[in-house]
Formats: sequence, C-alpha cells, structure tokens
Amino acid sequence: MSRILVVDDNPAMREQYAYDLHRLGGHEIVTAADGGEALDLLAAEPFDCVVLDLEMPRTDGFAVLRTMQERDSDVPVIVYTGTGDYRRCVRAVKLGAYGFMDKDEPTERVAHEIDNALAHGRLAREVETLKRRLAAESALIGGSPVMTELKARIARVAPIPSPVLVTGESGTGKELVARELHRLGAAPKGPFITVNCAALPDTLVESELFGHERGAFTGADRLRRGAFESAHGGTLLLDEIGELPPAAQAKLLRVLEESEVTRVGAARAIEIDARVVAATNRDLDVEVREGRFREDLLYRLNVHAVAVPPLCERLGDVPVLVDHFLRATCERFRVRHMTASPEALELLKTRAWRRNNVRELRNVVEQMVLASDGGMIEARHVPADSGSASGDDGGIALSGGTLQELRGAAERRIVLAALERNDWHLTNTARELGLADHASLSKVMKRHGLKRPR
Repeated sequence: MSRILVVDDNPAMREQYAYDLHRLGGHEIVTAADGGEALDLLAAEPFDCVVLDLEMPRTDGFAVLRTMQERDSDVPVIVYTGTGDYRRCVRAVKLGAYGFMDKDEPTERVAHEIDNALAHGRLAREVETLKRRLAAESALIGGSPVMTELKARIARVAPIPSPVLVTGESGTGKELVARELHRLGAAPKGPFITVNCAALPDTLVESELFGHERGAFTGADRLRRGAFESAHGGTLLLDEIGELPPAAQAKLLRVLEESEVTRVGAARAIEIDARVVAATNRDLDVEVREGRFREDLLYRLNVHAVAVPPLCERLGDVPVLVDHFLRATCERFRVRHMTASPEALELLKTRAWRRNNVRELRNVVEQMVLASDGGMIEARHVPADSGSASGDDGGIALSGGTLQELRGAAERRIVLAALERNDWHLTNTARELGLADHASLSKVMKRHGLKRPR
C-alpha cells in the first residue's frame, strides 16, 4: 500500500481527495492543511507521492517544492491549480514536480497520475539498480586458479540469504565481491546499499545504520531512514566492519538476530529483510582476542566466509586486468585505445603489489597512459615500484643495474622462492604464482636459467 500526502487549504477539497484516492487506488492517505504542515509531515514520515495545491496562504506549493528540492527529496509531487494559469504549473515542474493538472479534472485522472508517478519512481530505482548490476557483471576479472575458485565460491554462497563475511587485503576488490553476491543472489533487482563503517563519526553510526526520528537529537530536523531500511529487499554491505564501535556492534547483533531495527528516538521496531555482507581487511579473530570486536557478532556475520586473494597470488591475471584498465582509462581520458607490450606486461607481473593490490595496478595503468605518447605502452613507461623502497623487498637488490635488469632479477627471485616453497612441483608453483599452467612456468624458468637441483 502506497502512502499519499494530500496538501490543500480547502478542507472539503482535501477530504474529498482523501476519500476518492483511497477508494480508487487503495492508498493510505494523509492530509495537510497548508505547506508548513506538509513539510513537517514529510520530515517526520515516509511518503510515496504528494498531491499539492499551489495556491495556499503562508507557505504555498512553490515554497513546499523549493524546500523539498533543498532537502534532496525524491518523493514525486503532482501539483494542481484552480486558477487555470498553466504557466504556474510549468514553473512548478521546473522546481521538481512530476506532473500537474487542473482542480476541475475528475478524481479518476488524479488517481491515474498518481499511479504513473509511483511507476516512474519504481522505474528510476530499477534503472539505478540495473546500472549497478551491469557494472558488477564485468567486475571480477581473471581466469587464474584462485579467481576461478573465488567465482565458484561466490556462486555457491550467493543464493543463500545468510550473512557473508568477505575478507581480503586493501584494494583486492571486496566490494566487487559483495556486488557479485548481490547480482547472483535471490533479490538482484533489490537495492544494493554500501556503508563504510570506517568513515562514520561515532556519534552518527547508529543514525546512519538504523535511522532516526525527527527530534531524536540536536540537528535531527526530519525523519531519516537508515541503511537497513534503505536496503530492505536487497543487500547491505557493511564495509570495514572491524571499525564499528562497541555500542553499534551490540545493536547490529540484535538486528541480525531479530531482523528488525529501531530508529534512534523511536519506540517501535521496523521489520527489515536485507541480506548483510560484511567486509574487512582486518583479522577479526585477533580483534576478538584483543577485545575490540564482539565474538558473538563475528559468529553471526561469519556464517559464510569468502576470502579475496591478493594480486600477488594471481599474477597470471595481470595482462587481462591491464587491458581492462587501459580500455577504461583511455575512454575516460578520451584518447585512442592503447595496448601494453609483452615487455611491459612482464615488468608488471614481477611487482609484489603489496600496497593496494588491484587498485594499485589501476593507478599504475593510469600513470602509464599519461606517460605514453603513442598507441603502445612500452617497458620504459612502467613506473618504478616505489613500494619496495621501504626495505620490505624480500631480499631483492634495489640498486646496481637498469630498471629492466632489476625487474628481471626480482622475477627470478620470486619464481625461485615459489619453486622452493612447493618442492619444485611445477603445477603447484604455477597455481601459486597465478600462471595459466606448468608450461607457462617452464617458459619463465627457461628465460631465467632455472633448473631443478639434482
């Protein structure tokens, strides 16, 4: 049932509209006698559509539209006038009204316009959801063994409505995994809402997650739906869940157990149906042991775990990732498409990528596009790996030779260390390094003169 707000200073007119619209459309109707009362109601309660008289004393329809625009309200508004001056209606549309009509129009026409406005709102939300889904469809790029395993894990977990804990280093693509869980889940057309717990001030965490009533605290001048309400019928991603303060952890636990939220300052709870995906780059077991994270909350969140591999474990995906980022960057910069030479790709595959994983690779690709003046990215366009300058270079020398020589030496040491860890088992080593198969590893070994010791 949709909630409609009818605003008119004429009591007979607004009550007639309320009766007829309920009778014709089965809507829940709330009335307001003037613009000021309407704005108070819009701040305190959720509505799906507003039927608004333009000619009212004190706060008229134009003032209501301007205030709604300032509040960034997305509630569709249908205005009507009794003056016959449609220029005023056009002015109202420019202020954000969905449609307009004359007071002499039959109520059936008003009911039809309301249905159109509601359908338009649903369509707009579906378009936004579709855009997010299309963006997500190409998000998980790569065919390395670890990525194939990750995609299979997501496909198994996605249809299950239980919470999922996504873990991985910074920049590995945990949000992309969450979007894929949503896309392949039971309600892909529902909303996908993201909350970065690390970016929320402690004083606003509960308001952002659970919402608040008007007047619940200083500055709460209108009702606010929280992230859980906004994600109803879809998925809520709680990014950086390890940063959530203790008080909010306790309330989140209760929401997960009872499937209902209580807005700050409210007396009654609201049922919610949202699939929760939590993401973190922290070791939550360590956080529990050190008293910074609730063990019972971790138990509720970690029903299904999805670990996102770092880029150093899927180096075989570097070429396809580079091509993807090159296409996206060139399109964004409005330059002709570039390709990376085999030498440039080999250099990129020798990096440790310890700082920001796939996100770091995307930034490096952008730097290469800016450095190149032709259609080909050459080895000379690959920026130096400043991340190794800290000394955490795995024993690789950082001086004495050209950049390409240093890169070759780094690759040799990386491959040699992986071979020794896997007792020179070529298939297992290739899988660890993210190479396609043992034949690819054999080529790299031959290039560096690596042979299994007798």
